Formats: sequence, structure tokens, C-alpha cells
Amino acid sequence: MEIFYYQDVVAKDVENGASKLKVRWLITEEMGAKNFAMRLFEMESGGYSPFHSHPWEHEVFVLEGEGFVIGGEEERKFRVGDVIFIPSNEEHQFKNSGEKTVKFLCLIPYTRK
Repeated sequence: MEIFYYQDVVAKDVENGASKLKVRWLITEEMGAKNFAMRLFEMESGGYSPFHSHPWEHEVFVLEGEGFVIGGEEERKFRVGDVIFIPSNEEHQFKNSGEKTVKFLCLIPYTRK
């Protein structure tokens, strides 16, 4: 078992088409998590993630802030307390449309071949 404060994990800039977005890898395979990774994203006002897709799903829980998520052909508003599911291979992007920092947890599975 491990317990630590989230701010003790270094927040790293997300590159490749993102703006004003940082990620903290909270739970990782290196810690012994064999099935899922837990990440905390922090997106400043006006920030966004890259518009992209990949072969794994996302499970997202919004902790702070508000914005829009683009998925497939639609754009939908999110706010504190919302849960977002992004299916595998769906193009998606998160955008901060508010004045406060958006914080959300994102869980992703480790892909096994």
C-alpha cells in the first residue's frame, strides 16, 4: 500500500498539440499497478488537450472547473462532478472554457499484447 499527497508528484507539460495542460502520473505500473494508470490533468484557462485518438478507453472524473469535451461528431459541456467515458479509438479533445483551472482524474488501462 502507498499513500502520498498528489502535489508530491511532479506535474509535467503535455506536448504534441496541447496548450496550458499538465499531467501528474499518480498511479503507475512502476508502483505495481498492473491493470490501470491514474493520471491527474490540470488545464489552465483557455487550455486544451490535443485532438487525438488511441486504442484504449478513458474514464474521467472532473474535480474542478468547467469546459467542453469533443468526442466523435459532438461537443458537450462538462462541469465539476461530471463523469466522462471516451471509448477506444474515438477522436477526442478537452477544452477549458472557464476562468479557473480544470482538474480531472483520468484512468487508462495498460494494453497487453
